[in-house]
Amino acid sequence: MSKGFMGLPGDMQALMKQAQQMREQLQKVQAEVQALTAEGSAGGGMVRVKVNGRNEVLAVTIDPQVVNPADVEMLQDLVRAAANEGLRKVQEDVKTKLAGVTGGLDLANLF
Repeated sequence: MSKGFMGLPGDMQALMKQAQQMREQLQKVQAEVQALTAEGSAGGGMVRVKVNGRNEVLAVTIDPQVVNPADVEMLQDLVRAAANEGLRKVQEDVKTKLAGVTGGLDLANLF
């Protein structure tokens, strides 16, 4: 068996190079993921929540028509539903971006 760079066999060199390229691509995707934003809505768009790829809520918009002091519970449910929708959208975008780098291997939980 012939020795290559740093005494590693040629096949191992190629594997190390692929691993380094994948690492660089994952770092790029991680930066893109953190810059992602998505918006979820509930109540026919009366409550909107904007989130980012770091799973942070960036903005909450509530139409005054949906604010009813006698039914705060409904408003809370709408905000929760909109936030969850926004987070789901971001997670889908993350999976899509990662699939291009990982060949379909699900690493979304790493981000």
